[in-house]
Amino acid sequence: MINTIKLKTFFLLGFGTFLMSCYAQVPTDSIADKMLVYQLSNGGWPKQLQDKSVVNYDLPLSPALNEKIKATTNLHATFDNRATSREIIYLVKAYKKSQNKNYLKAAERGLDFILEAQYPNGGWPQYYPDKALYRSEITYNDDAMVNVLNILQDIATQTNDFEVVNSIYIEKAKTAVLKGIDCILKTQVKQGDNLTIWAAQYDKNTLQPAKARAFEPASLSTSESASVVRFLMQFKNPSAEIKNSITAAVKWFSDYKIVGYRFDREKTGSGLIADNTGIVWARFYDLEKNIPIFGDRDNTIKLKLEDLSPERRNGYAWYGNWGQKLIDKEYPKWLAANGLK
Repeated sequence: MINTIKLKTFFLLGFGTFLMSCYAQVPTDSIADKMLVYQLSNGGWPKQLQDKSVVNYDLPLSPALNEKIKATTNLHATFDNRATSREIIYLVKAYKKSQNKNYLKAAERGLDFILEAQYPNGGWPQYYPDKALYRSEITYNDDAMVNVLNILQDIATQTNDFEVVNSIYIEKAKTAVLKGIDCILKTQVKQGDNLTIWAAQYDKNTLQPAKARAFEPASLSTSESASVVRFLMQFKNPSAEIKNSITAAVKWFSDYKIVGYRFDREKTGSGLIADNTGIVWARFYDLEKNIPIFGDRDNTIKLKLEDLSPERRNGYAWYGNWGQKLIDKEYPKWLAANGLK
C-alpha cells in the first residue's frame, strides 16, 4: 500500500520547488538596468543629462537625476556621440549573458527607433524626431550614421551577438543597409568627374553638403570619411560602384596627406610639429580646393589654425592621422581580398 504521508510530502515538496523556480531572481546587469531607465518612450536614448557629451551610466540614479530623466522628451533621442547605438549593443550583449528578456525587449525597441528614423533616401538624422537647426540633416559626423549601419549589418549577417534578436529584423535590416549604402554612394562629393570623400552633414532633401555648428562648415570631412570607407570595405563581392567609391576615397586620402608632421593639441600656433615619421590630415577641407579650413564660433572660416579664437583653436581635433591605417594596411588588404591590384 502506498504511504499517503510520503506521497503528500512528495507533492508538497515538488510544488514548493516549482514555486521557487517561478520566483527565482532573473540575472541582472547594473549598467543595463540603468539603460532601461534612460530609454525614451520612442525607443531611442538621449546623449547627455549630466553636463557631459554622453550619459555616464556609472553614476547612481539620485532623486535629482531621476527627475531630469523623467523630464527628458523624445526630442532628445539621438545618434550623436554613439547614443542609442552603444545602448543597443550593450543590451544585446547583456541579454546574451544574462537571458534577461527585459534587455532584449529594450534593444529591439531601439531597433524599431532606428528603422523609423531612416529617411526614404537611406540617410539618418543626428536627432529624431527633432528637426531644429542642423539636427535633421543626414549625419556622418562622429560616425552617427555608420554606427547605426554597423548594427543593422550585424543583424543582417547574424554576427556580433545580434543573432539573439527576433528574426523579423533580419530582412528589415538588409533593406535598411541597402538604402544606407545607396545614400553613401550618392553623397560622395564629386569634383568634376572625380569622386573625393564625404562631408560630415548633408541636407536631407537635396543631398548637398551642409554646415552644422558655427565651427563645422560644409566641407570634406576626413575623420568621418575614413569610417565610411571602412564600412564599405566589409562587404563581400562588392559592386562596381562600391569598388569605385572606395578606390576614389583612398586616392583622395593619399593625394592630400600632410607628410612630415604630427598634431599636438597643446601646441600653440599651427598645432603641427615636425616629425619625419608623421602623417596627418586636417579635419575639414574646402569642398572645391581641397585645402584645410577651420571654423570659428562666429561662423567665419579660417585658412590657418592660428587665426582661430583660442577657445576653438584648443577645443577641437583639427588634425589627425585618420587615413594612415586605411592607406597602409586596410586598403591593401581589401584589394587582395577582392582580387584587385
